[in-house]
Amino acid sequence: MLNGFRTPARLAVASLVVAACLGAFSVACGPAEAGENPIVVMETSMGDFVIELDAKKAPVSTDNFMTYVDEKFYNGLIFHRVIANFMIQGGGFTKDMVKKSGHPKIENEADNGLSNKRGTIAMARTAAINSATSQFFINVKDNASLDYRGPNKFGYAVFGQVIEGMDVVDEIRRVQTATKNGMGDVPTTPVVIYKAYRKDIKKAVKTDKKEG
Repeated sequence: MLNGFRTPARLAVASLVVAACLGAFSVACGPAEAGENPIVVMETSMGDFVIELDAKKAPVSTDNFMTYVDEKFYNGLIFHRVIANFMIQGGGFTKDMVKKSGHPKIENEADNGLSNKRGTIAMARTAAINSATSQFFINVKDNASLDYRGPNKFGYAVFGQVIEGMDVVDEIRRVQTATKNGMGDVPTTPVVIYKAYRKDIKKAVKTDKKEG
């Protein structure tokens, strides 16, 4: 859910949250090496897609998201809110609609210059500006209304984009939804995140060279 803003058609009440690596980073969620952006593969019940994060423009959100990925936090969770002409949201609920608790809230980086364009991934949050923890959403259309517009309209922090498998995201956005446990826009058939993990770019390059 996206708390704190109105879509053209309705108010999407959501908790788009992502946990933080505030202060010192752990080995797993440490800052990316210079010039490197983390690549994440997300395997779902409807197919796979690949996300490239922007460690330079959204360091806090990137480190935070990668902490969850490395901890396998997202494995087995679902996309619990799907709005066909808006976004798909996940990273916080099980198939039984039980909310999974994450790490502390993080700083909102919506003022980093990145726009909520189609295919981008952003942190979900409540109406409170700095309330993101584990939940995220993927924009299925350009949603400029979610961008930073100043201190009173802070927006939602974009921290990466889908670089492969946007067709899978489009399949997810078309699923049938209903109200479940008091929440709207829940897929009637759960869209499960089987696994979310780092793609080892260096290893992939070495493998390609050997095959060539």
